Amino acid sequence: MKKSVYWLLAVVITLVLSIYQRMTGPTYPKRVTVELNGETYKVKLPRSGVQHDEVVALKGVPSGIESQLHYRRYPTTDAFTTVDFTWQDGEWQASLPVQPVAGKLQYYITVDGHDYLADEPVVIRFRNDVPAIILVPHILLMFGAMLLAVYTLLLVITRKPYSRWLKITVATLFVGGFILGPLVQHAAFGPWWTGFPYGTDLTDNKTLLSFLFFAAALATIRWKYNKWVVCLAVLFMVVIFSIPHSAFGSEYDYAKQELKK
Repeated sequence: MKKSVYWLLAVVITLVLSIYQRMTGPTYPKRVTVELNGETYKVKLPRSGVQHDEVVALKGVPSGIESQLHYRRYPTTDAFTTVDFTWQDGEWQASLPVQPVAGKLQYYITVDGHDYLADEPVVIRFRNDVPAIILVPHILLMFGAMLLAVYTLLLVITRKPYSRWLKITVATLFVGGFILGPLVQHAAFGPWWTGFPYGTDLTDNKTLLSFLFFAAALATIRWKYNKWVVCLAVLFMVVIFSIPHSAFGSEYDYAKQELKK
């Protein structure tokens, strides 16, 4: 099998995993179907906001109806605040007030007298805007590490030389996860690291665990059973990188008025 085929397979697998991770993550917009007069409208509700009031828009929903936005701080037992959607720029719009960094709101909507997601409100978390100069390389290197890991696995399975690509994978994961990763975390929320032993952020923890597995594969590169260690490291990476991004991340404690990692 030609190496171009290996690369194609690696790209396809990486894209599938990245799309799945994004669509199941807590920052991906929540989709809700609004029904009006026998018609259905697909609405996207934001679950991630930067440091300004976040606009919730009912795109596609026609004018001439009444709709409300209900929100409260999360996690609290505050009463919900209700504001009316107003017709602006050809769509219904209402705003969620900006919160402290890592602060969260939960909210639901009412359209034409019908509540949507009242039993399971949407949760949105606010953050600082992350400069593209560190965010883009971080994203590219993390998915590059996944791509290289899958390619290395294919070389192992087909008994091709793989040590060079294993080293490149480890280096890429280190730079993306432990140099640019903390820079992104710091820019977005303040702390440099919120994984073990300082916090429960799954993004940081899964990066740490994956790197430890690859470090073990690199340390045993001359062992005759090293290929099994490499296979385990790659499969472990695939599994844990399927865990939604940013789950159990930084959160603002409204009671103590401080950031909780």
